[in-house]
Amino acid sequence: MSTTSSKDWFVLFTKPRSEKKLAELLIRDGIEAYCPVQIQYKQWSDRKKKVETPLLPSMILVRLEETERDRVFNRKQALRYLYWLGRPATVSTKEVEGLISMAEDTTFEKHGLEKLKPGETLDMTKLGFEQVEGTVKFVNQRECWIILKHLGYLVKFKRTKA
Repeated sequence: MSTTSSKDWFVLFTKPRSEKKLAELLIRDGIEAYCPVQIQYKQWSDRKKKVETPLLPSMILVRLEETERDRVFNRKQALRYLYWLGRPATVSTKEVEGLISMAEDTTFEKHGLEKLKPGETLDMTKLGFEQVEGTVKFVNQRECWIILKHLGYLVKFKRTKA
């Protein structure tokens, strides 16, 4: 990742299942925080419920000055920052905006997953990633897995039931 500017988005590791709570607490503390979520349907023996689950398990994004990074550790749910090549990893504002728009937009569901084929390369800049190509790993009528090799991630898209 690039060198940090005055206010960058940093990746903060959280305690398990504390992502949304920590983001809320940090926002109350005056720190810009974002926990990307996805809607999932959970089935119990007696009911089915729509729940929001974090898109990045045990991680949230925080935006603050390099010199203020330690402020997040006033909360017990904050563990440590993600590092890349010996420096705190940063995420560009454009990438965060892409995550936000992807979470709020249902256009992915409107496009047919079945049109994608394993091994196909996708331009991920349309989703807000800068100069990142994704390779389709797996696809069926309900989900698609895309490998973002340069970021070291496997992104899974799932179609929710209408």
